[in-house]
Amino acid sequence: MNLNTNTNQVTSSIKPPKNSPGILTWLKRNMFNSWWNVLLSFISIFLLYQIVSGTANWVFITAEWDVISNNYRLFMVGQYERSELWRVWAGLGFISLLFGMSAGIWKGTPRILSGVLIFLYLVHIVVPFTSGTSKLWLLSTIALIIAGYIITPYLPKKKMIVIIGFCLAFPLIIFLLNGFGILPAVKSNVWGGLLFTVLLSAVAIIFSFPIGILLALGRTSKLPVIKYFCIGYIEVIRGIPLITVLFMAQILIPIFLPEGFEITNIIRVMIGCTLFTAAYMAENVRGGLQSIPNGQYEASKAIGLNSIHSMTFIIMPQALRAVIPAIVGQSISMFKDTSLVAIVGLFDILGIAQTVKSNPDYLGRHMEVYLFIALVYWVIAYAMAYSSRRLERSLGVGER
Repeated sequence: MNLNTNTNQVTSSIKPPKNSPGILTWLKRNMFNSWWNVLLSFISIFLLYQIVSGTANWVFITAEWDVISNNYRLFMVGQYERSELWRVWAGLGFISLLFGMSAGIWKGTPRILSGVLIFLYLVHIVVPFTSGTSKLWLLSTIALIIAGYIITPYLPKKKMIVIIGFCLAFPLIIFLLNGFGILPAVKSNVWGGLLFTVLLSAVAIIFSFPIGILLALGRTSKLPVIKYFCIGYIEVIRGIPLITVLFMAQILIPIFLPEGFEITNIIRVMIGCTLFTAAYMAENVRGGLQSIPNGQYEASKAIGLNSIHSMTFIIMPQALRAVIPAIVGQSISMFKDTSLVAIVGLFDILGIAQTVKSNPDYLGRHMEVYLFIALVYWVIAYAMAYSSRRLERSLGVGER
């Protein structure tokens, strides 16, 4: 009897949740609850209408987008030889296959990114200025994503295959683009557009990461020579603008090369961007190392790990996990900073834009050109930021 009475009392004390207010109630509470808010709300709505309507009118009616459609191949691959474009498509197909395989294994973020890739490929298929050959290649890349997604779960050691594939992707793409005497040579000075932008940022980010880790470890070393060399390098590079590093790379790197040995301007810029980004990566990693409590070092010693094993398996994974936002932020910054190479005479996507808008046939079309370039940068940068957030969530960064 008492049990029933207590149960009824508990049940009666639990009140049902209130329904969320409707849109009219919300507007009245937040936008029209006083004469001052009513005035501000109407002014804001008017200004927003003017901005949105004016922008939509310019984008869909006034703007002349033929400056983009007529030069689209130039924006994407620069002056890369048309007869050798199959190499670019082959590299893109290989990356698409890896994304499809990743989606089949890990689901989550790889699946979403694969869906975004398919959507972008479909958009390029639908637009009228894409050639018939390009549409066939785009259909092939979509088929590779779908095939990778379907077959991967049935492969043995599928995770190892995908990891090895991503490790081999970069050298394979460089081999395809250049040829290195096995395929017909395509000089790097014709690489341009989005192809060069993505390639340069990928080189700088991938190679600066291990260099940054070594510099961070060197800065915390107990050996004075290593410690102060790393400190000097990091502080000097971080105190110099990137454009200065690019000019120095163009001028100084050939001085240190053996007589008769030459490297192209693109390789020099890649070296400069890598060394510049490594200094910032080093500080990000050092911040992660400082966030690790001393108990982790003591615990690794207590279980018998030496310094190398302790740093490799205990300390560094935790440090990198803690600074994922900073590392991805630096990667996004490096991707956007590649636009500075236009100043040293290289034609990334912004350099191509400068050339196109200078064409007498397209005078006065700079707004269309720059809006297109901004959209390209935003899509790629947002994809990187979104992947970072998903990775943080999966690793529980910021959670106890």
